[in-house]
Amino acid sequence: MNLGLPVVTLPKLAELQHPIIQSLSDLSDQALLDLFEQSHREKGQYFTAIYCRYAHLVFILVKNPERSPSQSEYLFAKTWQHIYHQLKRLKVGATAISSQPNLQSWIVSNAAGFIQQAPPTLAESRYSLAAAPPPLGCYLYEALDCLPASQRLMVIMAKTFHWSEIRISAYLQAEGELISPAEVKVHLQAGYQRLEACLPEDIQAIYLDVTPIRS
Repeated sequence: MNLGLPVVTLPKLAELQHPIIQSLSDLSDQALLDLFEQSHREKGQYFTAIYCRYAHLVFILVKNPERSPSQSEYLFAKTWQHIYHQLKRLKVGATAISSQPNLQSWIVSNAAGFIQQAPPTLAESRYSLAAAPPPLGCYLYEALDCLPASQRLMVIMAKTFHWSEIRISAYLQAEGELISPAEVKVHLQAGYQRLEACLPEDIQAIYLDVTPIRS
């Protein structure tokens, strides 16, 4: 049955095939919300399951013929970051959610409001949904907060801007911080280890193919 919705091809959601996410497929939206509220800092699977359940609807809202595919994917990811932070601020059953008929309506309402604020065209980016799925991005941003400021800056320079240790060292020295390329390398390795340690184990298992440590 054609409901008049545009035909939109969403990039493949590899998360859907992971056993952790498949094990949550029978849970209701309310159950996922309850579990997310109780453990969103320790476990990322419940938000990831919500993302998988409603990603297609949000992608339909994002699509605009004036945007390139990478621009659409970038806005899609930013929209889910907005949804994630909104969910963290809410208590399950709070007026902001209960005033909507269901979670789907709440997500659509919040996504539409965020997208309306974005310009039809965005600065061109190299963003790739396959390389940086939104749930992984949400938890990576939180994990970055675990790093000391200088170490966080080095990690962002290396991973986001692909700067070498030599270039990072030169930049920091120009800012008055005397640090050699070899020291930058040591700081980066420590930063990567700390970043991984701050990521929820289930997010590592889903996205980084890391087997969770069983207690």
